[in-house]
Amino acid sequence: MVTRSKGPRNDTRKRLKKKIRRRGKINISSFLQEFKEGDKLVIKPEPAHQKTIPHRRFFGKVVKMIEAKKRTYVVQILGKTNKKLVISPVHLKKLG
Repeated sequence: MVTRSKGPRNDTRKRLKKKIRRRGKINISSFLQEFKEGDKLVIKPEPAHQKTIPHRRFFGKVVKMIEAKKRTYVVQILGKTNKKLVISPVHLKKLG
């Protein structure tokens, strides 16, 4: 038999599920959020906006904002790795 494909959206049915009261249109304020350099953020994906959604291994990770691009932010994962991600502000929430 052929092995099953393990794509980037594999096993995300529960991870990308919204609560019933959060369903519907996305707030425009979540697109217009602004963060400063050095802010600590959490990657919390918005399932309704799938264009710049990060890979599921990064869901819930604490990151530090490095620089702002046009409509996205470059963030670095805190911890042992020095990975940089480019993420839309819809998928980022302030820590604390």
